[in-house]
Amino acid sequence: MFTALLLVLTAATAPPPSDVLAPDTESTWVPFDLTPGNQIRFTLQVDGAPVVAILDTGVSFTVASRAFVTAHRLKVRSGGSASAIGGVVPIGWVDTKTIRLGRLTRSGGSITVAALPAAATGRSRPIEMLVGRDLTEGYALDVDYGARRFRLLASGRMPFTGAVAPLAISRDRLVYTGEISLNGRRLRPLIVDTGDGNAITLSAESWATARLIPPARTSTISFGLGGAIVTDLVILEEMKMGTLVAKNVELQIESGGGFSQRMGMAGRIGSGFLQKYRVLLDPKAGRMVLKPGPNADAEPLKSTSGVLVASQGDRLRVLHIMRGSPAERAGWHNGDMICMIDGASIPADYAGSTLSTWSIGKTGRVVAFDMCDGSRRALTLRPFY
Repeated sequence: MFTALLLVLTAATAPPPSDVLAPDTESTWVPFDLTPGNQIRFTLQVDGAPVVAILDTGVSFTVASRAFVTAHRLKVRSGGSASAIGGVVPIGWVDTKTIRLGRLTRSGGSITVAALPAAATGRSRPIEMLVGRDLTEGYALDVDYGARRFRLLASGRMPFTGAVAPLAISRDRLVYTGEISLNGRRLRPLIVDTGDGNAITLSAESWATARLIPPARTSTISFGLGGAIVTDLVILEEMKMGTLVAKNVELQIESGGGFSQRMGMAGRIGSGFLQKYRVLLDPKAGRMVLKPGPNADAEPLKSTSGVLVASQGDRLRVLHIMRGSPAERAGWHNGDMICMIDGASIPADYAGSTLSTWSIGKTGRVVAFDMCDGSRRALTLRPFY
């Protein structure tokens, strides 16, 4: 759910950085875990200090959180604003001495500074940095989602075989871009965004161009640096990306005049889709390589409740009620607070607990809720999209 931050200003006045990729880079993997929002979270070194970051090819320039900059007492230069999912955010710039990402060492240069909200990753604690296009575009980025690891290689290397699709760097937005085909119609450019936890997102205009009529359509909510946005949600039977034919693809549709249209993009290809594959991103060589994982064409998990929530300590806050869902028909509302589910208290690690699976439970299951206002509710689960 964490989506693209596209900077609208030119880089700061610091001297350009210099990069060195060590000869043993192919043998050096960076381990990562996936956040509840499907983003790649890992640790790198900035000026000798460990930093928790997200790998985000939808970000033009690497971003440090304002909390990190404050904690390390770094001097920030004002930098204007940047366009982001959900709105416009203020930014600044800070100089760095060294950044070490796997076997890549960058000396000198600047990175941007912005507020990085925890809600965008699905965790209660925010991360400290987004590693963007400026650090990775000159190399082949090999992301092994199955083994939860990635590495940087010299551009042109192809360590595995798979379907091939076009990949480039947008000249005006400075992010990774690709394309897809729906119903025989070519849609481009789409931001290839490892920081976006959703699967595929299209602008309303691109969706209209595809001229598809899905069997069912509902709504969902996503979070970016600028806040929350509500989109329509459908499941595609088939989508093409270069030589790849993907099945059962979750797709979100923005409202007219949404983020993608404002950025001159047809949409986004996110980590929610990419994680079904081993992925090689090599914009310098002009290609993306995708090797399907064992469940690449499996049907996505679908809500049978229509209740999308966020953990707030020992309770859950309802963020969105999906259109046409059992919850909508039962009169649930955004902002409702849940304190217990089937008699169980809300655990601190709710997102990773078995309790959280109630919202995608079997058809006909009746789930009991103790609401934080003292009332009780019951919800019967069923498919609705």
